[in-house]
Formats: sequence, structure tokens, C-alpha cells
Amino acid sequence: MKTLFKNGTIFDGSGSKPYVGDVLIEDARIVAVGGEITEAADKVVNIRGLHICPGLIDAHSHNDFFYDREDAEKFYRPFIEQGITTQITGNCSFSPYGMDADTPYRDKVGGGLFDTLHPGSFADFKERAKGRLYVNLVPLIGQGSVRAGMTGYDPTPYTPEQIERELGYVREAMEGGAFGGSLGFMYEPDRYAKKDEILAFAREIAKYGGILTIHPRACSIVSADYPLLTKKSHLELGLDEAVEIMRESGCHLEYSHLIFTGQRSWKLLDKMLAVFHREKAQGSPIAFDNYAFHYGASVITVVFPEWYAALSREEAKKPVNRFKLSLTILMYRKVLGIDWEDMVVAYISDEHPEYEGKTVEQLAKEEGVSELDMYLKLVELSDRAGSIYLGKYYNEAIVRRLMEDELSVFMTDAWVEEKGLQNIAAFQTFPQFFLLARRYGIPTEAIVRKMTGATADRYGIPERGYLKPGFRADITVLDPAALKVDETKPDFRPGGIAHVYVNGRAVLEDGVYRGGTAGEVVLKR
Repeated sequence: MKTLFKNGTIFDGSGSKPYVGDVLIEDARIVAVGGEITEAADKVVNIRGLHICPGLIDAHSHNDFFYDREDAEKFYRPFIEQGITTQITGNCSFSPYGMDADTPYRDKVGGGLFDTLHPGSFADFKERAKGRLYVNLVPLIGQGSVRAGMTGYDPTPYTPEQIERELGYVREAMEGGAFGGSLGFMYEPDRYAKKDEILAFAREIAKYGGILTIHPRACSIVSADYPLLTKKSHLELGLDEAVEIMRESGCHLEYSHLIFTGQRSWKLLDKMLAVFHREKAQGSPIAFDNYAFHYGASVITVVFPEWYAALSREEAKKPVNRFKLSLTILMYRKVLGIDWEDMVVAYISDEHPEYEGKTVEQLAKEEGVSELDMYLKLVELSDRAGSIYLGKYYNEAIVRRLMEDELSVFMTDAWVEEKGLQNIAAFQTFPQFFLLARRYGIPTEAIVRKMTGATADRYGIPERGYLKPGFRADITVLDPAALKVDETKPDFRPGGIAHVYVNGRAVLEDGVYRGGTAGEVVLKR
């Protein structure tokens, strides 16, 4: 079937100036792009006044964990409705493959964040995903999931024999078409991997020309993963470790979600960017991705010390320990530069939906208690497993700098939650980037490039990211006058997304969601 998009403003993904013209697709391929196309078509879509782009690519996602659920569509629909056709998955050390199907540690494979219904090999994943995907998935293999599949959360350093077994799963994925691997040093069990294991993993990825994405050990000025007193901030140390891995392994490095958690981290923007650009100037294959909003998903225990959690109930009640706890939490908050007003409750338990969408500060006022007492109550009610949205990842100046930086591409790093307050990033990220670009005076073609061609080039994604004859017919059409987000409603469906095609199939037409499993697992060549 031939579909002709007429009279649209064409943004081809290269960053070139847009022009008015037509795009012709036939089945899953782009046939022609340019001025007036007179070839007959089965369907003509008039897009005069609208922007036609390559399908938008989400550079950091975890949606490979939801494809095999009975209600899978709900996990993908919000991404399609913001114009996304392709997502890079397997980030932060988590992937639903890279282990034996009968692993006794299935509950550990997702690091406590994601549930894997069908663990197994990369080949198993590819076979199972056929006909199930609502968007295209570009797969990475997560070291944490491989490790969890082998030994759960056991912190014991790996022997050479165990490392070699781990690399066997990596080879199977890379030879099967995975695009690279990921590390996530904040999460179990990846945080237990020693340098020899980490470098062996990274070198195996590099051997296949793959990219390595790294969630660093610290995204703030201080963290629990380094000694309190260090010459550099912990945020800088996390980047230094990632750079060292890149240099020693020879892999391409994508530094995941460059954020500056807490107001005291904001002053490090210039230092961090200087490292990226110094490495790039020296020929290193290094870059980063970033958010559109100023906050992101976190856990209720973000400032809750491990030593207090380990105490018995009787010991925890002692005045001396309670006083020490209050001082520790105060120190964490002051050092990080975050406050109770920056913690928005996403989910505590099924019994307490009344807390969702409110800050710790608001809840303390409502219940007539101190913020600390309210916070500790939330920690206890959730059995230390509650989730929050934590503010002060950025300010507006930082978002603008990162958007304008030549090394950045854009991502959501979000998923649809089963319960509780939704993450706005899963619903409104890419329209927000367009609106911010308008506010900052960034040319639309530069923003489209970051969402399409630049991301495809960085990860080596074939036949996507550009409007070119012969490329896959992933298409996003925007109405710039109708673009709209609503930060007061996280699950608001954004305005301005007119048409979305995945592999030539209309999954959203005239702003109406059509759905359908038109996606595929994209494989590296």
C-alpha cells in the first residue's frame, strides 16, 4: 500500500533547514522524499502546515520489560501519543534476557524495579517479541540482569570462571544483534561488580563495536557510594569512572541521564560538560542524554540511612538513635540541597492513595506533624519500598544548556506505573522538548535531529532516524500550533501529535490513537 503525505514541512533528521514537500511510503519503506510527488498513491494525507519528521527515538527506555504482558498496550500507548516510534532499551544494567530461562533468581533480574515474566536468552526474547511490539525496540544487554540471573544479589566478587560464564551471555546477545550493553552502578547486583568484571564486560561489548551506556554511581554532589570526604564531588567521580571504563575498554560511551540532583550539584554543570568536551576533542566516543523536566523518579529512602534501617525496632526507638537519625537526614538534605517540598509521593501502598501527588511538606501540614515525622511515617507505611518524584534535578538554565549542547540526545527514562502517580516523562517528554526549544529559540531542525538522526547515528541504528528513500517508514507528524503539555497532570495526553506511523502502519491518525503491534526488535548489522 502506498501512502502519500502532501505539502508538509519536511524535517529530514539531518539538521538541515526544513522545506515544504511530500513524502511517499509504500508498505514499511520510504519511497520518495522531496518537492511535489505526483506518483499515484492508495492514500493521500494532507499535512499542509504540519511538520513531518522521522519517527522520534527515545534514547533511554526500559520498555523491554512490558512487551509480553497481557495488558502490554497500556505501557506503550503514551509513548506513541508523544510521537515516539523507537525506544533504546536494556539500560541501567537491566534487560529481560541474558540469563537461563530456569534461573532461580527471576525476581532479581529487574533489580527490584521491573518484573521479568519470561527470563531467557536473547534469542528467546527475539522470538517471543515477534508480533507483540507496539514500537520498535533497540536492545542492549544489562550486566546487572546477567549477574542477577547467575547469582542473584550475592555481593561476592566473581571468579575468572564466573566472568567467563557472564561473557557467554553477552556474546549470545551481541552475536544475535544487540547494539551494546549497559551498566548501572547504583543498583543491585551491578554495584557489586569489581573492576576486572566490569572491564571484561565492557571489552566484550567493544569487541563487537557496541555502545556501552552507564548509569553512574552518583548523580549528586554526595552519595552513599563513595567516602563522604573526597577531593572531587561524587558526581564528578561517577563521570571519571565512566571515562576510565571507556578508555580502558575501547567502547563507545553513552553517559545515561546526565542530571544534577539537588541544588548544590547545579554549580558542577560547567565542570561536568568540560570533561565531556575534553574527551570528545581528544577523539573519545563519548556523549550523554538528558531529561526535559526538572524532576524524576526516585525512592522514598533517598535520604534514609542504611544504618538506621538495619536496627531492630527496639533500638530504632531509642532517643539517641532517633536523634542521630534526625541529624543524618538533615545533613543529607543540606548537603544535597533538597528539601521536603521537593519530594512528591508517587506510591506508598494500596491502603494509602490519599498521599499520592502531595509533597512531604504538604502532608506534614495536613496531619499536624513535623516534616521529619511525616517522612518517617511514609517510610514505615511503605516498608521502605515507597516511590517518589524528586525535584531539583535541574533548573531551567541547566535544561537549556544540555538541550543546546552538541553531545546531548533526548530520552524519557520512564515507564507506565501499575499503581500510584504516573511519571510525567512517560507521557509528555518529547512535546515538552519542542515547546522548550521554542521558548529558548533553538531551531526546530536541531531539536528534531537530536530526537532522530543524531540518536540513530550514535547507536548505529540502521534505516531509521532519517526521511530517506529506502529507510523504514517510521513517521511522526506534528502540528506545531497545537503542541501542548500540562505539568499539573502527569498523565495528560499532549496536544500536537497528528500522525504516527511505525514501519508504515498508522498507529495514530489525525490525533486519534489506532494502536496495533507494528513494532519490531531492531538488530545491529
